[in-house]
Amino acid sequence: MFTLLNIAQPDTQQEAYRLLTAKKSNVILGGCAWLRLGSQTIHTGVDLSKLGLNFIKEYDTYFEIGAMTSLRDIETSVALNRWFSGILAKSVQSIIGVQFRNVATVGASVFARYGFSDFLTALLALDTEIELYQGGRLTLAAFVDMPRNKDLLVKVIIHKTSRTAAYLALRNSQSDFPVLTVAVSRLDGAWKIAVGARPTRAKLAAQAAVLLAGAGRDVPPDCLRQAAELAAEELPFGANMRASAAYRRLLCQTLVQRGLTEVTACR
Repeated sequence: MFTLLNIAQPDTQQEAYRLLTAKKSNVILGGCAWLRLGSQTIHTGVDLSKLGLNFIKEYDTYFEIGAMTSLRDIETSVALNRWFSGILAKSVQSIIGVQFRNVATVGASVFARYGFSDFLTALLALDTEIELYQGGRLTLAAFVDMPRNKDLLVKVIIHKTSRTAAYLALRNSQSDFPVLTVAVSRLDGAWKIAVGARPTRAKLAAQAAVLLAGAGRDVPPDCLRQAAELAAEELPFGANMRASAAYRRLLCQTLVQRGLTEVTACR
């Protein structure tokens, strides 16, 4: 359990960023769901509740999701889940329970780039950008590869496309962290294959996507299998208490092939 010495509720993003960067041990507070996993001492916790960042806004060509939006809001959003084959709801609905998903926030899931994040894996397979207070707007794929620094995630932007998608994950038990997560999507001939819980942060399998790009709309089963094998070869895997690296690599082949098959079946 963490120790919190002070708490602040700023009224502006500028003040929140000033407080965050005032001391090394100051942190942003979302629902505090993940902070409970550590035992750090926090000088000042910065609560963003007054910044109006709890929203899902739909525009003609994109969605905006505020950093303080809960994973439960993602799961139950009718507007959001009419798109992308509903993979955003699928990605969060197995995370522990409803009470937990009511406090876990989009901002924490995305900004912290937790390796176990189901939601981050699903977002990575879509056309997603993020907006940081200091760092501005950038693609999620670029952000995932950046080193950690102190900034304030304002919102997530998902572009509306006719992208079809599939999400799969394997857990040792229903409420546990995932052993592996996979999200696959296709827009015309362009594929995205995201693999998370390796156990590090989610990453795109770029070479496997290139292999599929030249296969046309009706991708032969052999090509799907080859792409799944290539995804498992090009990505690094590690071991933890839930699975070995070798097991994750084999599991990656299976889940990616299932995801690709599911997407190719969509018309």
